[in-house]
Amino acid sequence: MATMTDVARRAGVSVATVSHVLNGTRPVRPATRDAVRAAIEELDYTHNTLARSLVTSRTKSIGLAVSAISNPYFTEIFQGVEAGTLDNGYSLLIADPHDTPEHELRAVKLLHERRVDGMIIAPSAEPGAMLDYLRRTEAPAVFLDRLVSDAYDHPYDQVSAENETSMAQLVTHLAELGHTRIALIAGLSGLSTTTERIAGYREGLEQAGLPYAPPLVVGGSSQAEGAEQATRRLLALDGRPTALVTANNAMTIGALQALRTARLAVPDDMALACFDDFSWADLFEPRLTAIAQPSRDIGAAAVRLLLDRLADPDRAPRTLRLPCAFVHRGSCGCTT
Repeated sequence: MATMTDVARRAGVSVATVSHVLNGTRPVRPATRDAVRAAIEELDYTHNTLARSLVTSRTKSIGLAVSAISNPYFTEIFQGVEAGTLDNGYSLLIADPHDTPEHELRAVKLLHERRVDGMIIAPSAEPGAMLDYLRRTEAPAVFLDRLVSDAYDHPYDQVSAENETSMAQLVTHLAELGHTRIALIAGLSGLSTTTERIAGYREGLEQAGLPYAPPLVVGGSSQAEGAEQATRRLLALDGRPTALVTANNAMTIGALQALRTARLAVPDDMALACFDDFSWADLFEPRLTAIAQPSRDIGAAAVRLLLDRLADPDRAPRTLRLPCAFVHRGSCGCTT
């Protein structure tokens, strides 16, 4: 079995340089780093991460706690996180918090007990117990997608999409097409994404000079089933809406199912625009007008924030907002 000395000899460098490349403990010139990595591959050298962790108290691993990893949005976030961790020589451990405070606390404890160097977490609507655990253990963490309210007075870095102006853009676009009764199927109550997208919906109505009508905002619990029920409630209203905005991709599927069951055509009978673009959106007929979130960039940014925190634990916390893109297709009623 090859040793670190063998790698150093093959690459023509010192053992200390090989150690710096493997552990990221000191900058190494790109050419030298490439030579060391080539020697590692040629010799099939396996780094003893357990021994290194006993010396450095670091495991070069990061924990990711994200619910519904099967959701295309979170799948792309995962890809961004995974790429960032691998590029920086870290491994990734994953736990599913199931969007409940109890499972969230259990998932965070599990990752921490596995001695990860830090965690990236998509918080639940009630993150208090999880925050208490992080503070008590002084575990480094970054929050992504859902932001934790300032009311919790927490010291953690965060990264999310810009939700309000993006949602307002969908609403004003529908208003410009002549719609005056625009409904919103909102996400799970208590999540920052839900609160911000409702605020963006109201902002869009105000910009268009339209009144806010509470019956036109119905919760869909961020799930397809909830959105299907919410759509049926909206269709049963006196003076039902002529346009519908869904606040995430799963709820878009539920809304489409309800409209199909009611034999209503998009966009002829109901205009539709959705928050969250996804790979299938271009395959529907009509193709779905959507807000595309920078999912992979959010994941990659979370890794950078966490690594910065590990390098400098005392720096001031940061909150990053990444811009979204308006993807104009035909479900809103436009000819594209």
